[in-house]
Amino acid sequence: MTEKNKRFPLSLDSLAQKNPGKTPARAVAKTATPQTATRNAASSAVLSSSRQAAVATPQRARSDSHTSQSHTSHTSHTSHTSSAAKAGGASMVSDAVRKAMVARVAQLGVQDRKVLAALEAVPRHLFLEPAMASQAYIDASLPIGYHQTISQPYIVARMIEVMRDNHAGGELKRVLEIGTGCGYQAAVLSVLAGEVYSIERIKPLHELAKRNLRPMRIPNIRLHYGDGMLGLPQVAPFDGIILAAAGMEVPQALLDQLAIGGRLIAPVGGEHQDQVLQLIERIGKFEWSSVTLEGVRFVPLRPGVV
Repeated sequence: MTEKNKRFPLSLDSLAQKNPGKTPARAVAKTATPQTATRNAASSAVLSSSRQAAVATPQRARSDSHTSQSHTSHTSHTSHTSSAAKAGGASMVSDAVRKAMVARVAQLGVQDRKVLAALEAVPRHLFLEPAMASQAYIDASLPIGYHQTISQPYIVARMIEVMRDNHAGGELKRVLEIGTGCGYQAAVLSVLAGEVYSIERIKPLHELAKRNLRPMRIPNIRLHYGDGMLGLPQVAPFDGIILAAAGMEVPQALLDQLAIGGRLIAPVGGEHQDQVLQLIERIGKFEWSSVTLEGVRFVPLRPGVV
């Protein structure tokens, strides 16, 4: 675990009881199929344990008027210990299943140890609705509402790994993310970059990301509601830019906001056409180089705000 991983704002124990009463997203797309029964069963254990921790209630006061004060104190202590044990158990289950997910991502070819450590540090299930949490650690994209998805863990790791493979030895002082979604990728980026700026064009998702990230107290993420195709020229240049939606081409405004030596990674292609992952590196004031990587599938990149 790197130094940045060690300073990830809050421990998993403190997040185990986060926001059990989250309002469900309005639009839910078709879910991805879990890859194995074993993985799905393990993931279900995360949801079960987390729910037990979240709904644990204090013991009701005893009606016996002869109960001593010392006995009442002992009962309160027992209740507190039981609740803490459940929360700790949920964190332990989540941690084990997340490690298995990271191991699979590594098997698929991601080799950057810092990226893998960041993926392991961020609890993905906390960025999904409770009904979807049992699928949080399968390697698949999942619906988050409003016809959008949380990206597949492998793709998140792969894109960040490519962005980090720069001439600065992987250093990323300032990163721009286009498409905040539920906030998961921004949280992973926060472990690896000095500053993370993230833009979301769908207002309810912008608010969702704020609700998800606020309890984690991550100090180096700046969320913006706006048109991601315009970027954030007021805080450019960026050492890395990552797009979580696919367009027919990368907007020139984003290329102009890339620092010389910086890398932009984006899916390119139409909504109903083949899409590919494209790496663009700025090599001069008016010069960029481009490399096509692998096939992908993303939601479409759209202008404006809603």
